[in-house]
Amino acid sequence: MFLYSAVKSVAKERHKSIYQIEHDLKMSNGMISKWDRSMPRADSLQAVANYLGVTTQFLFKLAREDKEEK
Repeated sequence: MFLYSAVKSVAKERHKSIYQIEHDLKMSNGMISKWDRSMPRADSLQAVANYLGVTTQFLFKLAREDKEEK
């Protein structure tokens, strides 16, 4: 699962850092970076998607494409 990479890519396009997202959404520091190793909670993923203005399906699609490229 490459969700972290997908979130990082969209965040970069929106000029946001992972730290800023975690801080603004009151998530623990480093929470999003763990998403490459484990599946996030649905509510956390939805909150990040909403924050970035995308859908969770879009993030999963980006993650799948990233995985296929590697």
